Amino acid sequence: MIPYTRQLFNQQFSEEKYKNFIADLDREFNYKIPFRVAESPVFVGKEFSAKLFKAANEIIDVIVQPNFKTKMQGALPSNLNVPNETANSLFIALDFAVCSENGERVPRLIEMQGFPSLFGYQDFLGNKFREHYKIPDDLHFHFGLNSPTYWQQLREAIVGKHNPENVILLEINPLQQNTAIDFLITQKHLGIAPVHLGDIIIRGRKLFYKKNGVETPVHRIYNRVIFDELLAKKDLKTQFNLTEDVDVEWAGHPNWFFYISKYTMPFVQSDAVPECKFLHEYSTWPANLEEYVLKPLFSFSGSGVIFHVTQNDLDAIPHEDRKNFMLQRKVHYEPVIQAPDGLVKTEIRLLFLWNENESRPKLITNLARLSRGEMIGVKFNKDKTWVGGSVCFFE
Repeated sequence: MIPYTRQLFNQQFSEEKYKNFIADLDREFNYKIPFRVAESPVFVGKEFSAKLFKAANEIIDVIVQPNFKTKMQGALPSNLNVPNETANSLFIALDFAVCSENGERVPRLIEMQGFPSLFGYQDFLGNKFREHYKIPDDLHFHFGLNSPTYWQQLREAIVGKHNPENVILLEINPLQQNTAIDFLITQKHLGIAPVHLGDIIIRGRKLFYKKNGVETPVHRIYNRVIFDELLAKKDLKTQFNLTEDVDVEWAGHPNWFFYISKYTMPFVQSDAVPECKFLHEYSTWPANLEEYVLKPLFSFSGSGVIFHVTQNDLDAIPHEDRKNFMLQRKVHYEPVIQAPDGLVKTEIRLLFLWNENESRPKLITNLARLSRGEMIGVKFNKDKTWVGGSVCFFE
């Protein structure tokens, strides 16, 4: 979206250069990245940045209100309430579509999450783009931070005052996840091991994991376990249940996954937030359903979303479950990224840290996804180029 920089990048680009770029990404950690990495970063100019940051701040204004958590209690299922809740969500992600209204590019909120994202990988990816392409020095992707100061912020947030061997990255079969590259990068920089939930040992109120065969105490958990995946794993054998009251700190408390979610969106008044309403609040369905998308409130990575929703889809949802869904007015992504063979749509995720001693979350990095399909996501972009995960460089 910065014409000069886009032209500069596209002039450098070649398929051979892209293949070398991907090979370098895979070689660094001896791990083949399973998701598609886009050919290009997104270059965001000052004018759109100002709109994006204004929209983000309007949403953050709601989250930092003293009564926010009280308002969101309806989001938290009683059977998934994890003890020792933190006052803040350590991590916040805000996803914005780049749209066009009345000939003007505008951000529109698609989703929000009180959950960590690819904090490690995005630093790695941004730096690799700089290694392989000439990108102007005055463009940034860490918002006033460089890589060393960025990792220092993450170290303070995730590890805190603990010895790294007593802090773990907790996930279900972490090295089998699509996001494993992020875990490997985080381990390299912070010294914390990715640990499978089923490998956690519990003794009374204390947690342990095996490090090089030695039982090692767990004092703090960087949580990457998503409840909808956990609940779907009926055959998963664990000693430790996340909802048990144990002597451990949370770097990213699981309850915030629910408090800051699609559930939050109807409570936010902003031009950047599309009209949305909980399903159980409808007495009759909208006549123009083609203008809406049906979303489960607590799914991750777009699972369960129905883009072409019908009355039959809505009628099929039991009344008692309708509180877990919402209808959101569709936004229309504007193709804004010039690829060699046409224009591409994009979605920008702003990633924040919110330490407990700070009054507001701090924006520290970002993520972008490129798409030529009807929606953002792998299944809508099969066999397409200039699509996939990326990073934004801001003017």
